[in-house]
Amino acid sequence: MRAPDPTTVPIEDRAALEALAVDLAQAAGALVLDERPDRTVVHHTKSTDLDVVTVMDTRSERLLRDRIAAVRPDDGILGEEDGHTSGSSGLTWVLDPIDGTVNYLYDLPAYAVSVAVVVGDPTVPGAWASVAGSVVNPRTGETFSAHAGGGARLATRGPGGPRHTADLAVSGAADLEGLLVATGFSYDREARVRQAATVAHLLPRVRDIRRMGAAALDLCHVAAGRVDAYYERGVSAWDVAAGVLLVTEAGGRVSGASPDSPPSGALVVAGGPAAHRALLEALAGA
Repeated sequence: MRAPDPTTVPIEDRAALEALAVDLAQAAGALVLDERPDRTVVHHTKSTDLDVVTVMDTRSERLLRDRIAAVRPDDGILGEEDGHTSGSSGLTWVLDPIDGTVNYLYDLPAYAVSVAVVVGDPTVPGAWASVAGSVVNPRTGETFSAHAGGGARLATRGPGGPRHTADLAVSGAADLEGLLVATGFSYDREARVRQAATVAHLLPRVRDIRRMGAAALDLCHVAAGRVDAYYERGVSAWDVAAGVLLVTEAGGRVSGASPDSPPSGALVVAGGPAAHRALLEALAGA
């Protein structure tokens, strides 16, 4: 299956969609940060008892949906909490209202709001491509963003200070033994047994492994060269739609289990071109 071409959207529209994604992600990020209760409680669970949802997840997605409906009523929306709403424009917004909900529960500073807009069908692996997107970490004040063909950026702002923007570029690391690799684990306990075996296979062969608990941020860290590569099984489109674009626009590669397969719930592998290739080969041996 050939993914649709995001550059069929005019370049000026792609840039405007990036700006809108930034505004949306920052607004939702401010909500989840400023109104986080002192003691955050689980609202309900989803796939397993480990897959938690907080009240703020649902409030954040509602804010995003309401704002998109107000300014782009013809676009579709796919959100982690409220599912898929079809549109007529050919564009669909893909939303993760809090990526890293368990970190949010424990007040660990590694959670984010991820907002992307795609062409094609984001419910089918390989049938969509990101046009623009943004990932905001409200605890660090970092805003990652990109649009297709326009590069990837990181905007930061300290307390009371001016915002600084820098272009992103992936790491040039090439050898497997020198790679710092990020990964994540499933909420399914049986799947974790298999994932632990993969980690046991990789750990002696790479520089080290990091598990930070938010797939969108892991991909941002690849784009920024903070880690050399990333892999994970069990992710959904809302986890990666913005991050995949950030990595590719920063000069990296993202795929599934083979170089030409699309990222999917079966596997996502990302990195600089050489790191991506080395990690793919190592995972094949696992």
